[in-house]
Amino acid sequence: MALPVTQLLFLQLVLAPTWVENIELQVAIENFRTLHIDYPRANYAKGFHGYCNGLMAYVRGRQQTWHCPKVHYVLHAPWKAIGKLCKYSESFCENYNEYCTLTQDSFPLTICKLHKGDTPTSCHYNGTLTNQRLYLLCSQQYDAEPMDIIGLY
Repeated sequence: MALPVTQLLFLQLVLAPTWVENIELQVAIENFRTLHIDYPRANYAKGFHGYCNGLMAYVRGRQQTWHCPKVHYVLHAPWKAIGKLCKYSESFCENYNEYCTLTQDSFPLTICKLHKGDTPTSCHYNGTLTNQRLYLLCSQQYDAEPMDIIGLY
């Protein structure tokens, strides 16, 4: 009887952290797909006063946060093109303790920046549509998926 209990305790102590890490990783990948990819680009009602205000209302609701993020990047390319960018992540980004990559190609994206001078809860954004290369945070070194946009080039 003691052996099965010992085995169960061992499995809980050793494998449970792995399960939690995998769940957190899958949530980060899904959040990237949901919050950083808008393809084809959505149209928001006039009441939102522009693309970024509508989008950031969605982002804030999805993240369940009341503060206004200062900047948010939104890619206007299909997941099929974006998802494969972390196939080989040779660079390790120590600041994030994850692998990262710089894309070879530029991608269409909107940069939503918080309008200066607004109060902390009055979120008004200006948007800039551009094409740029991306620094992506990847889920692992090989056969990975993007988890975040950490910069532009």
